[in-house]
Amino acid sequence: MTRSEALAAVRALPPSKDFVWNGVDEDDRPATVEELQAGVAAYRKRGRPVSSVTKEQVAIRFDRDVLSAFRAAGPGWQTRMNEALREWLRTHSAV
Repeated sequence: MTRSEALAAVRALPPSKDFVWNGVDEDDRPATVEELQAGVAAYRKRGRPVSSVTKEQVAIRFDRDVLSAFRAAGPGWQTRMNEALREWLRTHSAV
């Protein structure tokens, strides 16, 4: 069934078939407009959360043996490589 067919089928239902909440069970209560909008907004905010640390993505070439050594330690190798470079900068001049 396509979206347009589903909408047509719902619109074709007589008003006597509309759901009426009896006020007893909160689980059956229809969502308010505000609740629906909050749900849509929450759904749209998918993906990785925004970090306070800003990093820049660059393309850089490393020797295979250097990359293999960092990758061999498992997930998080890029973070460890970043920390190794940061540590090196503490004791060396970047220029």
